Amino acid sequence: MSAPATTREGDVRTRAGSAVGGGWRSVTAYWLTLYRRIWKSTVISSVLAPLLYLAGMGYGLGAIIDAPGRTAVPGVAYVGFVATGLVAAQTMMTSVAETTYNVFGAIKWQRTYHAMLASPLRVVDLVRGHVAYLALRLLMVSTAFALVALALGAMRGPAALLTIPIAVLGGLAFGLPVYAYTAGTASDEGFNMLNRFVIMPLFLFSGTFFPISQLPQVLEWLAWASPLTHAITLTRAVGLGSPAPLPVEGWQAALHLAYLLAWAIGGYVFGVRRLRRRMVV
Repeated sequence: MSAPATTREGDVRTRAGSAVGGGWRSVTAYWLTLYRRIWKSTVISSVLAPLLYLAGMGYGLGAIIDAPGRTAVPGVAYVGFVATGLVAAQTMMTSVAETTYNVFGAIKWQRTYHAMLASPLRVVDLVRGHVAYLALRLLMVSTAFALVALALGAMRGPAALLTIPIAVLGGLAFGLPVYAYTAGTASDEGFNMLNRFVIMPLFLFSGTFFPISQLPQVLEWLAWASPLTHAITLTRAVGLGSPAPLPVEGWQAALHLAYLLAWAIGGYVFGVRRLRRRMVV
């Protein structure tokens, strides 16, 4: 058996190049093992809640808004409008839930991160492992919702499956900056403020339930600053069937994706720095 090697930074490495103990994959495995024990408690918030929104807002309110020969959004049934917004909005809510109390608990309450760093794992492994776990969680949530919406006819066509990776990217665009915030905060008191004054307004005013063009111009500009608006724009373009009643040009889609990637990558880099500053003495 070949002996482990040591990098310039002093990290113990195997010959294959991964950290002894499994690297970031072992961190992902930890979070997945933990999730296997608590997954039943997340069904309501992750799956049933968005479906209830779809039933109440999409079908219930939609039956009042839509009329024979007329829809609230030209060419789009209101239930389809809501469904293609919720698939992205729900990943935002899930990612924030996964990167606030869970991360804060691993740092301060259970001190799971301290135990991990006592092994050859590095700070970057902790962040990468959690990001991989978060992506899997968002994949599960968005897939379940998209399949149900397709079965109900709220979304149409095989292209609607593209809403899944778009929603996952949109969730990461929120989750990773929130991870960075959590990594540096000294108290969990700010999480309620974050949810009430940032996440919930974005959920309501980023185009989930009505076009942001109906907002005052200043608020419309603010809505475009939200990653959720960009994610919803893309999920609507692919989730309403072909030809798309709300199309997006190729260059516009590239800009939307670049904006989401910028938030996700920036959040990851900042998260590694904040967690290293807090955990490494």
